[in-house]
Amino acid sequence: MQSPPLTPPRRTRFIDFMDAAIRAGRKVGLVDPACLQADFLREQVSETYGLDDFGDPWFAAALEVMLGSVKEEARLNAAGDFSAVKQFHHLLRDRLYAQQWFARHPEILSRPIRRPVIIVGPMRSGTTRMHRLLASDRRFAHLRSFETISPVPRPDFGEVMAGKQEDFRPKLASRIMKVARLANPRTLSIHPTGPFEPEEELGLIASSMYGMKFEAQWQVPTYARWCEGQSAVPAYRHMANLLRLIGWSQQESSLRPWILKTPQHMLDLPALLEVFPDARLIFTHRDPQSVVGSAASLAWNQTIIYSDDVSPQAVGREWLRKTELMINRMRSARDSIPKDRMIDVQFDAMDRDWRGTMERVYEFLDFDIEPAVPGMEAFLARSAAQKRTPHQYSLAEFGLSKGEVSERLGDYVRTYDIPVDNAMVANDTALAAV
Repeated sequence: MQSPPLTPPRRTRFIDFMDAAIRAGRKVGLVDPACLQADFLREQVSETYGLDDFGDPWFAAALEVMLGSVKEEARLNAAGDFSAVKQFHHLLRDRLYAQQWFARHPEILSRPIRRPVIIVGPMRSGTTRMHRLLASDRRFAHLRSFETISPVPRPDFGEVMAGKQEDFRPKLASRIMKVARLANPRTLSIHPTGPFEPEEELGLIASSMYGMKFEAQWQVPTYARWCEGQSAVPAYRHMANLLRLIGWSQQESSLRPWILKTPQHMLDLPALLEVFPDARLIFTHRDPQSVVGSAASLAWNQTIIYSDDVSPQAVGREWLRKTELMINRMRSARDSIPKDRMIDVQFDAMDRDWRGTMERVYEFLDFDIEPAVPGMEAFLARSAAQKRTPHQYSLAEFGLSKGEVSERLGDYVRTYDIPVDNAMVANDTALAAV
């Protein structure tokens, strides 16, 4: 296999065109300038939708810090600040709609979330593979991709539930994904998805203007450090309420356990367990050299869409730091978790013997695996048939070395007996990368 280049890929010409078009539109007054002021954004969204209840005000401080960091540090291009305004508008509107649904149907907030199964692991450590295998078992409930993009149904969703009209959210998700592919087709190989594919709840956490979703697309170090110093309990409570709303909108039985996963949980296990005290945890582990290189590549491929001034070395340093912090916080929090509530799964073990590894997981969950096997096999066959371009990356692209990563994270490798590839395989398949 030919080694990948040491220069990270550039963005597509589509973004250059969009950036130029937005700049030209602003010069002639056809496109509004980006106003990233919290009060302005809230007032604009509130006036547009005729609603003023955004729910728990905790999000407001996160929004203020993030907007300050975006303006001072992100160095957004015109396409970047244009999309940022659209994104904040979307998040604020969904907060208004969520409160409207809770007021209309207070029974939503009474829906239990019993014994969720939560996959916890570093970015790129196989969490998506585990999530989608479990989600293929109909005995579990899961989010679909369009529901993490737009977790809150529109006010007329009653017509959808009555079968009188179609839910617009999958169409919206499909459009967003098409634009994302034009902006950077590599997103398909890094994180393959579709509107109805099982997806993580990072978008639900982002509804509180909190979390790594924003850090992976913008250069916002001040915001990142602020989040790392907060208790995330309010963000997780809001996430849980959005899960209740989604379950209600799916007309899903609350008896089926949710399957959840996002690398954000590595940082916030105490908050996660306060909100979901009976959660069962599946910890995934992978060689940190692959984790850091792949995470840096993922962040790079998103950040270059929104900014013309991004340093691959800075991206590499940040995601090495972030990975180390995630691992250290996860290890510290595990000390207080009963052993019978968690299981460890190696990325390499899943590659070698997915069936045997999943049998271990099902034994831990006290579920019979046999009814789930046909669905899992169908998922694996579908993924293999898609023939995605492998995600290629290297530590050197981002100014990092194997020795430095090993020095920083070697104790993690030794503690959890994680297989290390000394050759640093820099080629993830579409299934194994996530």
